Amino acid sequence: MLLPRHSGKSRAGDHGQDWTNLGGDSLSPRELFVVLPLPPSINHQYATVNGRRVLSSKGRHYKVAVGKHLEAILHPSPHRADFFEGLGTHSLTLSIRFYFKTALRRDLDGGLKIAQDAICQAISLNDNRITEIHLHKDSDPDRPRMECLLTLHEPLTSKTNPPRQRLSAIPTPSPHPSTKT
Repeated sequence: MLLPRHSGKSRAGDHGQDWTNLGGDSLSPRELFVVLPLPPSINHQYATVNGRRVLSSKGRHYKVAVGKHLEAILHPSPHRADFFEGLGTHSLTLSIRFYFKTALRRDLDGGLKIAQDAICQAISLNDNRITEIHLHKDSDPDRPRMECLLTLHEPLTSKTNPPRQRLSAIPTPSPHPSTKT
């Protein structure tokens, strides 16, 4: 099921990211598919402030824009409740396909962390719930973008391992029967 798209206007404060004409966003009870502009390059994602590495202004704006985009997809969907219920009971798989202007334009993994963080933050999900990641790199000089698919994978098990016993002292060997000569 395709969901309605945003207006053709660029969002204020998105630092030149083109959110128009991306298309194809969808939500089902088990999958969220979203097409997003490419995130800032790794060189523009972080800044050093007072000796600490922090998310740059471009990185922060990108995450906010992703959040607004996802809210526009999720809010009107009839599958929203089922999808969020599944988020609480399943492990997750994240697949990202980057489409760069050229194949050698950027590293494959440079956009993974900010994309994963932005998507998970937008749906209030701890990204440690993602147990499998697939990355792909293609080129599309006319429409650079990334296509993200978040899939409910396997139900979480509630198996609990018994607590490990701690040894407080070195165990004494069991007595051996005496041998008579």
